[in-house]
Amino acid sequence: MHICYLTNEYPKKGFPHGGIGSFVKTIAVALVKEGHQVSVIGVNYTADDEDTVEEGVHIYRLRKKHIKGITWWYNFNRISKKIKEIHQLQPVNIVETSELGLAFLRKIKDIKYVIRLHGGHHFFAESENRDVDLWKGWQEKRSFKKADAFVAVSNYVKTHTEKYLEYHNKAVELISYPINTSLFQPIAGDIVEHQIVFAGTVCKKKGVVELIRAFALVKEKFPNATLMIYGRDWFFPNGESFIAMLKEKELPNLGTLADSITFFGAVNYESIPSKYAQAQVCVFPSHMETQGLVAPEAMAMGKMVVFTKLGPGAETIVDFKTGLLCDPRSPDDIAQKIIWVFENQTKSNAIGLKARDFVIGKYGLNKIVEKNKVFYNSILD
Repeated sequence: MHICYLTNEYPKKGFPHGGIGSFVKTIAVALVKEGHQVSVIGVNYTADDEDTVEEGVHIYRLRKKHIKGITWWYNFNRISKKIKEIHQLQPVNIVETSELGLAFLRKIKDIKYVIRLHGGHHFFAESENRDVDLWKGWQEKRSFKKADAFVAVSNYVKTHTEKYLEYHNKAVELISYPINTSLFQPIAGDIVEHQIVFAGTVCKKKGVVELIRAFALVKEKFPNATLMIYGRDWFFPNGESFIAMLKEKELPNLGTLADSITFFGAVNYESIPSKYAQAQVCVFPSHMETQGLVAPEAMAMGKMVVFTKLGPGAETIVDFKTGLLCDPRSPDDIAQKIIWVFENQTKSNAIGLKARDFVIGKYGLNKIVEKNKVFYNSILD
């Protein structure tokens, strides 16, 4: 089987990437190891065309170019041409992309086209309390009409998306993101007492503002607490840095407590386990997720995790059994959950052990890869 993933986020050394890039790399490498052919096509971070093979995955990065008013058309056209070129050399069976990815793509008769619900424009518009952009909304509807099948990474994203978009009676399969439990596994070493770790894009919807405010409350009871924030910066439409905004508007309210908060920026994916290993608790108070990778990755390491109770939170964590769920819009609640972990270390350790077993059973890489293979074969048949 030859699967072609469309994403601009496939990890590239020296450049930040998001959860979609992490997912595609994890599953692509695993499929190659099982004898399948995998190609990845996306727009490069730089003004160069790149054609490389990494761990058996063939990656085509198309040079980044901005053409006023028609960049979207230019990129869709180039991606369509590249798929056709690859297909002529080695027939492609499956093309997979995210919600908007098929809007203007030219389909090839012999290929099946899959949309994986990573969280599209309609999905996040509600959680971010903003209107649906008419242009993006139209593209997303057009893209859904062209899909042959869909994969939902959680039941929540499936049911929530269908409030706004039609699946057009096509197959919709529920398959969680895979977690590489060989990379994310318990690491022996010293845990830094009362250290809190956050990983993810530093932006509003990840709950970073509420986490910082919660941290001030935690410090009242645990003066030696520290907050380590790992992740790429997010930028407002005017180009302003979200981290710069936090340092200008949020941290001054903390006074000297702000000295206990450190922003590390984006870190290499393979380095994240070592960051989690030092934490006494990992906290991810997202306002909304489709599934989220960071929570089950930290859980796979046997870490105590505080995750959002919204969206798919209850699908990821059984409260007080495999982790803790919090109200991500309430600094008080986030602080209370962190304090509970610090005050109940024996119970927290036991929860962490159960969390790893839970992740292996639900998100284990081999199990999820097999589910994807069965699904791909079912739509090809």
